[in-house]
Amino acid sequence: MKSSATKILRLAAVFLVTAGTGALAQTSDLDQMKSSMQSMQKNMEQMQTKLDALEQQQAAFSNFTRIQATGQPTEVTPHDSLKTDQEAAQRPGDQTIDPKYLGFFPIPNSPAIIKFNAKPRVDVTSDSRNSGNVDRFVTATIPVKGEAAYGGPEQFNINARGSQLSVDVRAPGVPGNFRFYYNNDFFGSGGGMAYRLKQLYGQYYNVTAGFTYSVFEDPDAWPDTVDFEGPNATIFARRPVVRYQLPLSDEFQANFGIEQPSTELDTGSTADTVTPYSASPDAGMNVRWENPRIGHVQLGGIARSLGSRGPVTGTQDVFGWGLNLATSLNVFDKDSFQGEVTYGHGIFRYFNDDFINNDAAFDANGNLKAIPAFGATGGYTHHWTDDLRSTATYGYVNIDNLATQGAAAYDKTHYASLNLIWQIRKRLSIGVEGLYGKKFTQNGASGDVFRIQMGLVYSLFD
Repeated sequence: MKSSATKILRLAAVFLVTAGTGALAQTSDLDQMKSSMQSMQKNMEQMQTKLDALEQQQAAFSNFTRIQATGQPTEVTPHDSLKTDQEAAQRPGDQTIDPKYLGFFPIPNSPAIIKFNAKPRVDVTSDSRNSGNVDRFVTATIPVKGEAAYGGPEQFNINARGSQLSVDVRAPGVPGNFRFYYNNDFFGSGGGMAYRLKQLYGQYYNVTAGFTYSVFEDPDAWPDTVDFEGPNATIFARRPVVRYQLPLSDEFQANFGIEQPSTELDTGSTADTVTPYSASPDAGMNVRWENPRIGHVQLGGIARSLGSRGPVTGTQDVFGWGLNLATSLNVFDKDSFQGEVTYGHGIFRYFNDDFINNDAAFDANGNLKAIPAFGATGGYTHHWTDDLRSTATYGYVNIDNLATQGAAAYDKTHYASLNLIWQIRKRLSIGVEGLYGKKFTQNGASGDVFRIQMGLVYSLFD
C-alpha cells in the first residue's frame, strides 16, 4: 500500500513537471509569434513607404512624359557647334532647340525639370610668333611692327579655360513657360582657371531678366570654330539686361530691351583728365524671320548715350547707334552659312574684337565724337559625313579713326580660320584648325600671326 502511494506521488510529480514545462513552452511560443508579427508589421510598413515613393516617382515621370510632349521645336535650325551659343539663347513661348528635353529629369514635388551639364575642354595651340594672347585668338591684341612685343619665337600653349558648366531649369507645363539658365567658363581676368560668368537669367511670359545676350546680338549666327574666342567682327555682348520677345506670327518675332551702358572712351585722344559716363541705358531691338527649311534673318538696332566729364573738356554727351544684319541659312543637305554685317557710330564695344576702348574720342577741338565702325563676318560649314565636318570663316573690322587717337591706334583687323571637326562619339568631339590674324594701326603698321589649334570637347550629358 505504501509502495502504491509512492508510485502515485511520483507519477503526479512527473505530470506536474511536464505540465509546467509545456505551459512554459507555450508561453515562449506565444511571445515568439507576437515578436514575429510585430516584425512583419514593420516590414509591411516599410514596404508601403517604398510603394508610396515609387508611386510618386511614377507620377513624376508620368508628368515628365506629359511635359515632354508639350515641347515645341524652334523655327531656327540648330547647327553643329563646339560651343553652347544657341542652347543659351532665349526662345519665345515654349519653343526650344530640343523639344524632347533630352538629359532633363523631374524635380520631385514640382512641375519643373532640370538639366545639369559639364563640358570639359582642352585646347592645344602653337603660334608662329607672339600673338598677344596665348589662350585666346584676339586680333585686336596682335603686336605690330615697331612695338616691343612684335615677333619673337614660336609659342606653344595648352589650356582648359574653355571648359563649361551649365544648369537649365524649365517648367514647360506651367503657364508662362518659366526658364532659368546658368552657364560659366574659366576665361576670367588673370591667368589660370579664372571663373567667368557667361549666362544667368530667368525667363517668364517672354520677359527675360538677368545676365545674358544683348538684343543687338544674334547667337544663332556664330560660325562653328575650334577657336573658342571666335571671329573678330561678330557681335558678342553679354550684359545685365531686361528684354521682351513679342511673337508676331509663326515666322516673325520682335525683341525689345534695355541693357547696362558703358562708354569705352579713348582717353589718349585728349590731355584732359576725363571720366566716361552714360546718361541712359543702351536700348535695342530686333526683328527676326525664322523658317525651319531655309534658316533665319535678324535685323537689330542699338541706341547709346556716350558721355565724358573733365575739368577742361567739361561734360559732353554724344549719340551712338548701330545696325546689325545677321543670318544663318541652310544650304544643300546639311551645309549651312552664317553671316553678319554691322555698321554704326560708337558701337565698338559690341564687337568681339573689343579689347581696346574705341567707342568715342576727342577731336582736335576737344569735342567728343562717336567713332564710326564697320564689321563683317561669314562662315560656311560643310558635312563630309555624319561625323565629320569643316567650317571656313572670315571676319573684318574697320574703324574710322580720329587723328587725335595717334599713329598707333587700332585701325582694322582680319580674321580667317579653316577647321576639320570629328564627332568621335556622341559626346566627344575633336577639332583641328588653322587660324590667321592681321592687325593694322592708323599709321599703316601691321602685324600678323598664324595659329594651329587642336581642341577636344567632352559633353557629359548631351
